[in-house]
Amino acid sequence: MKTILSLALLTLCLNLYSKAQEARLIWSDEFSETGLPNPKKWTYDVGDHGWGNEELEYYSQNDLKNARIENGLLIIEAHADSSYPKGYTSARLLTKGNAAWQYGYIEAKAKLPQGRGTWPAIWMLPEVNTHGGWPKSGEIDIMEHVGYDPGKVHGTVHTETFNHTDGTQKGDYQLLPDFSTEFHTYAVDWTKEKIDFLIDGNIYFTFENTEKDYRDWPFDKPFHLILNIAVGGGWGGVQGVAPDIWPQRMEVDYVRVYDKKPHH
Repeated sequence: MKTILSLALLTLCLNLYSKAQEARLIWSDEFSETGLPNPKKWTYDVGDHGWGNEELEYYSQNDLKNARIENGLLIIEAHADSSYPKGYTSARLLTKGNAAWQYGYIEAKAKLPQGRGTWPAIWMLPEVNTHGGWPKSGEIDIMEHVGYDPGKVHGTVHTETFNHTDGTQKGDYQLLPDFSTEFHTYAVDWTKEKIDFLIDGNIYFTFENTEKDYRDWPFDKPFHLILNIAVGGGWGGVQGVAPDIWPQRMEVDYVRVYDKKPHH
């Protein structure tokens, strides 16, 4: 009898332990409601002041043309539109003010636009610029792609020590020939020790915490998520903008945030 009780207790403890080890889904958007993105989850950056990169798009707000949900997908769509001073419209959605996370596994399943001048991104910025303006408070670029260099998908971090202004940014890339025809899962696994960058579950770059100070590692604060397509700009527009490819869209199947990396 004692043996049976001991075994039962052991089984219970092991079950509780494995439950404690399982990743918890703490935030998600499956994009199941047709229409505008859910305002309880997403807000908009609006305007065409260049966004620090001399970009050409005007980011609209609550405009189905540029950001909508249909057939279970979030569609962010950039258009050529000569009624705007710089000639393009697009959307930049963010969770700022609604949701931000410090550490976790953040993933989005997406299909990317193509063509010279497109610059889609899935990325993160600090909810509060604790250490000052960019890049001092950090940036985590889960996915970036520039259309003139098709198939080269980048993951990058920016900090005061490591940033593209100085040419010291830390990152890597993967070659995905079907970036615009197939969905891929872009993710970061962000802990106190490091940030792993993953595509389809495979780690291709790791940024380690140097244990120095915020100039190297400002990633001990909550960050929010951003989804956008930029047009042209200091990186996206290096080879100009193709006039005959618009509209171009990024389709997002889901965004999910876990407290830690799940065992898919």
